[in-house]
Amino acid sequence: MEKRVVITGAGVIGPIGKTASENWQNAVSGRSGIRRMTIVDPEQFTSQIAGEVKDFDPLDFFDRKLAKRIDRYTQFAMIAAREAYADSGIENSIESERLGVIIGSGIGGITTLEHEHKIALERGANRISPFFCPMMISNIAAGRVGIDVGAKGLNFSTVTACASSGHAIAIAVDMIKLGRVDAILAGGSEAPLTLTGVGGFCQLKALSTRNDDPETASRPFDRDRDGFVLSEGGAVVVLEDMEHALERGAYIIAEIMGSGMTCDAYHITAPAEKGEGSARSMKLAMKDAGIKPEDIDYINAHGTSTFLNDINETEAIKTALGSEKAMKTPVSSTKSVTGHMLGAGGAVEAIFTAFALRDGILPPTATLQNPGEGCDLDYVPGKARKADIMYALSNSLGFGGHNVTIALKKYSGK
Repeated sequence: MEKRVVITGAGVIGPIGKTASENWQNAVSGRSGIRRMTIVDPEQFTSQIAGEVKDFDPLDFFDRKLAKRIDRYTQFAMIAAREAYADSGIENSIESERLGVIIGSGIGGITTLEHEHKIALERGANRISPFFCPMMISNIAAGRVGIDVGAKGLNFSTVTACASSGHAIAIAVDMIKLGRVDAILAGGSEAPLTLTGVGGFCQLKALSTRNDDPETASRPFDRDRDGFVLSEGGAVVVLEDMEHALERGAYIIAEIMGSGMTCDAYHITAPAEKGEGSARSMKLAMKDAGIKPEDIDYINAHGTSTFLNDINETEAIKTALGSEKAMKTPVSSTKSVTGHMLGAGGAVEAIFTAFALRDGILPPTATLQNPGEGCDLDYVPGKARKADIMYALSNSLGFGGHNVTIALKKYSGK
C-alpha cells in the first residue's frame, strides 16, 4: 500500500508576517505587505516598491558570529525551518537519519555575491572573505537547515526559479513515498532585494511601476496590472509519512495527495501559449492524486500580476478542469498581498492552501477590482470567503518553462 504524506508543521517569514499564523491572518484579511523599498536606494529603479520583511534584525534569531556567516536568504530559510520543526513537534520522535531537508532557491546568496564582488574590485581578490563560497551557493540553505535541526537524511536544493520551492515539496513527497526517509523539511527561501537583483528585473520590464500606490501594485488578473512586485522571505513545511505522524500523535494540517511537474519547452520567460505546460502540470497532479477535475474545490494560482502569466494561467485552468468546471471553481492569488517571493513563493502558497483546507476559508485576490480581458474566472476578489473545501491545487511556474502543481486534501482523519 502506497504511503500517504501529510503536513505536520509550517513556518513562514515574509512581507506580511514573521510566523506562519501571522502570514495567514494577513493573507485572509487582504493586508498588503508591499511598501516603498528601504533595503536598497529605490530612486535608481523604475520599480521602487517591494515586499520586504519588516523590522528584520538577524540578531533576534542568531548570535552575532553566525549571523555574519550566513546570507540573508539562508537566514530566512533557517527561521522558517525552525518554526516548522517546532510546530510539527517531531523532535525526539524521529531518528536523525530518517529526517531529510530540501530547500529551494532561485537566486541563492546574491547579497553575499554583490558584497564580495565589490570588495574584490575595490580592495583586491585577496580580500574576499573565506566564507564567501559557502555563504553564496544555492544549496547552502539546505545544508544549514540540516545542521541546525540535526537532520542527517537526504539533503539537497532545487533551483527552478519561481517554481523552486514547489519542486522541493513535490520531490519531498515522492521521497517519503519511496521510503527514503520518514519526514522532510521542504520549502524555499529568497532574498533578491539587491542592486543587481532589483535592477535586473527592472531591465527585464517585469516589475510593477505603480510606485505611488504600493499596497495595490500587485494586481493579479486585474485589467490595470503592470507587472509583479519583487519580495523576499522563506517558507518551510514538515512533510511526514502519515503512519509515522499518527503513531506519534502529531497534529495534521493537511494531506498532500500528489504533484505534477512539466516543462513548457517554449521560451525562457514567457509561458507557453494558453498555458499548455501548466495545464499538463495540473492534469498530472490530479492523476497522481487519484482525483478528477470535478473534485477540485479551490486553486491557489501562481497569479503573478503580469499580463502573460495571468491570461495564460486562466486558459490553463480551463484546459485542466474543463471550461464549465473552471468557471465554477474559486481561484485566488495571494501574491496580491505578499508580492512575488520567487523561489519561496511555491511553499508559501502551498501553506496558504493547506490552511484554507484546514480552516474553510479562501484567501482573496485582495487587489482585484476590474478583471482583465481573458481573465474571467472566480478569483475571490477583494475579500476572503468561507467555503468547506476538500481538494485544492497550488500552482508554481518559473522562468525556463518550469511548472509544478501540488494537489492537497483536507485532513479528516481518514
